[in-house]
Amino acid sequence: MGIDTVIAKSGVAKMSLYRSFRSKDELIAACLEERDKIYWQWFDKVVAEHPDDPREQLRAVIRGVAKRTSNPGYRGCFFLNTALDYQDAWHPGRKLAIRHKQTLASRLLKICRQLDANDPAALARQLILLINGAQATAGMLGKKTQMELVSAAEMLIHRKTRKQTSYAR
Repeated sequence: MGIDTVIAKSGVAKMSLYRSFRSKDELIAACLEERDKIYWQWFDKVVAEHPDDPREQLRAVIRGVAKRTSNPGYRGCFFLNTALDYQDAWHPGRKLAIRHKQTLASRLLKICRQLDANDPAALARQLILLINGAQATAGMLGKKTQMELVSAAEMLIHRKTRKQTSYAR
């Protein structure tokens, strides 16, 4: 999307936009910062609904991602899309996208460590792959495929933990 499209869709005058953001890259970074903030508010709320139950915290996050990615209006993860669009390591959007995914990995690892997992780090990495896969295929293979994230994560958690578990509710 070009800067003229951004200006047209936002209804902001070009001078006002450039007064707030010196470049398109700065605007991209600001948008990602806002998306990052919104995502972590959602994540923290979902996790907080299951205090002291890391298994349910993971389940809630996975169900939430599956639901979000199966929404007809979902157009993929802003962070994955930005990392693909801006491959230069110096680009502020790419840096923010990487930071977001690293934070997700770190937060999932923290939850996985609270489980009776054989290898919490491997479990967290594999959950990241499932989540990113669901985000990357959103809108391409249908809602049923998107919702398979839930059972795939369940099987993974079951195999990586000593305690048997089920998503069925």
